[in-house]
Amino acid sequence: MTDGTGLPGNGVRRRAVVITAALGTLSACSVPPPRRTDTAPDPAPGRPIGTGRRALVLQFLAHPDDDLYFMNPDTRQALDAGTRVVCVYLTAGEADGLNKVPGAPRPAPDKAAYSSARRQGLRQAYAALLGLDVFTPWETSVMELGGRHRAEIATHGDGRRRVDLVFLDTAMHTGRHRLGLPSLWEDRHLSLRTVVADGSPVRHPGSYTYDGLVDVLVRLLEHYRPTVVHTLDPDPDIQHGTEAARRRDSEQRGYSDHADHTAAACFAWAALIRWVAGATGTGGEVPAFAVAAYRGYYNRHWPKNLPPGVLGPKAAHLVPYGGAPDWDCGNPSGCGDYNVGGDRPLTNRKGWVRSTHHRYPGPRTVLTEDPEGRLHAYAVLGLRLVRWREAEAGGGVWDAPEDLGGGPLAPVLGSATAAGGRLLLFGLRFAALSGHGGDDEREIVLLEQRAKDGGFLAWRGLGNPSPGRDEGRRIGVPAAVTAPDGRVHLFVRNAEKGLSTRVRERDGRWGGWRDMGGGEIQDGLTAAVDGAGLVHVYAAGHHAVHHWTQDGPGQGLTARTQIDAGPVPGTPPAALPAPDGSVELFYRAEARPGLTTVRAGEAAGLPGFDGYGPVAVASTPRGPALLGLTAEGRLHLRTGGARFVRSHGSVALDGAVLHLGAEGGRPVAAGLGTDALPWVWRP
Repeated sequence: MTDGTGLPGNGVRRRAVVITAALGTLSACSVPPPRRTDTAPDPAPGRPIGTGRRALVLQFLAHPDDDLYFMNPDTRQALDAGTRVVCVYLTAGEADGLNKVPGAPRPAPDKAAYSSARRQGLRQAYAALLGLDVFTPWETSVMELGGRHRAEIATHGDGRRRVDLVFLDTAMHTGRHRLGLPSLWEDRHLSLRTVVADGSPVRHPGSYTYDGLVDVLVRLLEHYRPTVVHTLDPDPDIQHGTEAARRRDSEQRGYSDHADHTAAACFAWAALIRWVAGATGTGGEVPAFAVAAYRGYYNRHWPKNLPPGVLGPKAAHLVPYGGAPDWDCGNPSGCGDYNVGGDRPLTNRKGWVRSTHHRYPGPRTVLTEDPEGRLHAYAVLGLRLVRWREAEAGGGVWDAPEDLGGGPLAPVLGSATAAGGRLLLFGLRFAALSGHGGDDEREIVLLEQRAKDGGFLAWRGLGNPSPGRDEGRRIGVPAAVTAPDGRVHLFVRNAEKGLSTRVRERDGRWGGWRDMGGGEIQDGLTAAVDGAGLVHVYAAGHHAVHHWTQDGPGQGLTARTQIDAGPVPGTPPAALPAPDGSVELFYRAEARPGLTTVRAGEAAGLPGFDGYGPVAVASTPRGPALLGLTAEGRLHLRTGGARFVRSHGSVALDGAVLHLGAEGGRPVAAGLGTDALPWVWRP
C-alpha cells in the first residue's frame, strides 16, 4: 500500500511540504580551546545569561536505542512531566544490515531496510512512552540543515507532550575500511556518506565532513534551544581484556564502550562548546542549559544499580522498539530491531539495560547561606559556573543568575570551605576538545572567594592526576573536604580507576598530585571528617565500599581494607560523622531498592526509604536527614522519623543537594530542573 506520495505505508503521515529550519549561518571554525593560565578567568565572567525558556530535553545519540538503553528512566520522567523531548541520531543504525530474529534463518543483509525497521521501532517505543498505541501514526518530513545537509524528522505529540526524532543518517560502516563516525572525528579531511533508509522522505544520500557535522549540531542547538542536553560518554574508561571478549561485547579496543558512542559524544560536546563560544564571543547571552552525560557499555563492567521496580518499566519500553516480524505495523521494511526484541534486553549477558550511570555523578548545586539567611546556589549552566541568590530569606525566589565564567565545565561541582569561611569551588574543565588528531585535555580547576560572602579571585588550574593526553581524559569529578587543621583535601578518580589526591596547606600552597593506591572504584566520591579529626574518603567498588583514611591528624591518607560488612554497593556511598566519633555510610545495594547503613563494621537495612540512585545525608538534632529518589523518580526526604515527597515543581535533575539551614538545622533540598532553573524545597 502507499500513503498517497508513492512511498510504502508504514504508519507514518508525511507532509507534502518540506519544512526548513531557520537556523542561521556559522563559520566552520575549530572548537576553541580556552585560555589556560593561572592569572585570568577562563573565559571572562560577567556575560548575560539567557532565561525564561520552556523546558526542552535534546538528546544526542549514536544509534537508535542508545536513549532507551542508557538514558532512561531520565527521559521517561521528563516526558511524564510534560517536557518536550528531541532525539538526534547521528548514524543511520544500519550496521551490517541484518535484522535477525533469534532462532530463525539468517536473513539477507539489507542496510536500508534495517535502518528503516529500527526507526519504526523507535516510533513504537516513544508512542508507548507517550502512553499511546504503539502503532500510532507519526508525521515525517525533511529538515533542511544548511550546507546541503538534510535530515528526516518524525514528530508526534500535542500541546503538552511532544517528541521529535531527527535522523542525520551517517553511515556506520563504509567500504572495506569500515569508516564511520569515529573516523570522521579523527580525520578532518574525511567525507562520510549518509544512508537513505527505506521509506524515508529524504530520497538522496549526502555526506558530512568533521566541521560540517559540528555545524549541523550547532544549528540544531540554536533551533531548539534546549534547557537540558543529554549526551553519551565522551571519555569512557580504559578497559583491558581479550580481543574475543571485546568483539563479542561490541566494545572498541582498549575502552569500555562502543566507538560510535564515544565519537557521537565528542561531536556533541564539541557542538556545545562551539555554540556557547559563538554566543558569548559576540557579546550575546550565554545559552542556559544543563548537560547530563551517560555511560554506555560501562554498565556491563560494574554492579547493576536499578532495582526491579525501576528496571521493569525501563526494559518494557525496549519491547516495542524490538518489535516482532509478525506485527502489523505497516512498515514493509520491518517492525523494529528484532535482534533485541521480546525479553532479550533482560536476558542477554551484557546487561546494559540494568543500569543507568551518569558519566559525571555527584552534586550539581553547591548551596551556601549568607548572614541574612538567604541561600546562594552555584551550578554549571551553559558549561559555565553561575550563581543565583534568594531574593529574600526562605522565599524560594531567585534573583537573576550571575555568570562566574570558568567554562567549558562538566556538570558537577566539588566544594570546600577554607579558613575564614571562604568558599572553594572545584570543577572538571574541558581544557581542549578537538578531533582530527588535535588536543583532548581535561583539568581540575578552582574558583576561590577573596573573603567570606565576598567576590572571587581568578580561576586557577590545578592540573590532572593522570599524565598522558589519553589518560587525562578519563578522570572523574572533584570532591573536597577541609580538615580541622585547615588543610583542604581534594580527591579525583584517576584513569586507572583508582583514587588520587592533592592537598592545600594552611598557607594556600598546593602539594602535588599523589596516587593513593587501593582497588578499582566508580566515580562518585564522598569525603567526611570523623570525631577525632581524621579525614575519610569512600567510593563504591566492584564488590564492596573502598576506604581511605589517615593514621593521625595532618598525615596523608592511605588505603584501608574494603568495607565488606554490607552487600555489594549499587550506588556511591554517602557518609555522615556519627555521634560516637565514627563515620556511618548509606548506600543502595546492587539492584535493590532498600537503603543499607554500615557503622562500626555492622550493616543494617533502613526501612521506609526505598527507591533508586544515590542518597544525600546530613546530621540534624533529630538524627540523620536523608534525600533520595523514589522508584517513580520523585524526591523524598526522611528526617526526624517523618517522610516527605516532593510532588510539585519541575523534574529534578540528578545531583540534588541537602543543606541544613541556620534556623534550627531545618533541612533544605535544592537542585536544577529540566527548565535549567534552580529549585528549592523546604518540606
